Amino acid sequence: MTLDHGDPGDAPSVPPPLTAVANAARPSAAEEARTVAAATNTGTLASLTADGAPWASFVTYGLLEGQPVLCVSRMAEHGRNLLADPRASIAVVAPDAPADPLAGARVTLAGVVEAPTGAEAEAAREAHLAAVPAAKYYIDYSDFTLWVLRVRRVRWVGGYGRMDSASAQEYAAAAPDPVIPNARRAVAHLNDDHADALLAMTRVFGGYPDATAATCERADRYGLDLRVTTPRGMVVTRVGYFSPIDSIGELRSATVELTRRAREA
Repeated sequence: MTLDHGDPGDAPSVPPPLTAVANAARPSAAEEARTVAAATNTGTLASLTADGAPWASFVTYGLLEGQPVLCVSRMAEHGRNLLADPRASIAVVAPDAPADPLAGARVTLAGVVEAPTGAEAEAAREAHLAAVPAAKYYIDYSDFTLWVLRVRRVRWVGGYGRMDSASAQEYAAAAPDPVIPNARRAVAHLNDDHADALLAMTRVFGGYPDATAATCERADRYGLDLRVTTPRGMVVTRVGYFSPIDSIGELRSATVELTRRAREA
């Protein structure tokens, strides 16, 4: 018998929360997408050949208000493809992928490319150079063209079971999360030195009063993703801060407040 996503077969069930999760706020799909796009400067560009076949290429990019800025040569096949057909998409994988690559975050930004003009052309040039300093050696060559990918469709995947779409307007209005790219050391510190605090948060705010252990998997501007051990099995839950934070420097005070209120409860 072949199993599909709707038939878990003999797979272990996920224990449901025993109490309400106090605050499950997390970044929107648009914010997640902007965060992934801003975390690196490389991606896989999909363009269309003359006969309409898909063509994938490794490219570098900068960002201009979230829109990818490409600098490609018409000597390259993808450069000629874009000149003939502006439809394109770029797939970006967040750096520092987990051991299972499919559990990591990635985003696809799709739309049409346009050659910027006037003041936007200079801004696009600076945005690309800021992200890809090595481009200074070729960006002004006559065979290279600057393209801005006008994003019309966004698809974000955060790992197994976590995915969503965002509109072009939502993506344009969002901003990268200021905490996610800088949180690795803070997350390690929480796990190494404050396991008891994470457990208290989980029991009081995360919906699992029967938790026996909790580890932090990610911190963002809205809260923490916690992997929880219970007598009923393993589960991931969410513990939100009492108010969003705007920098990694605010993470300590936000988690201290969570710990204090959890212990008082």
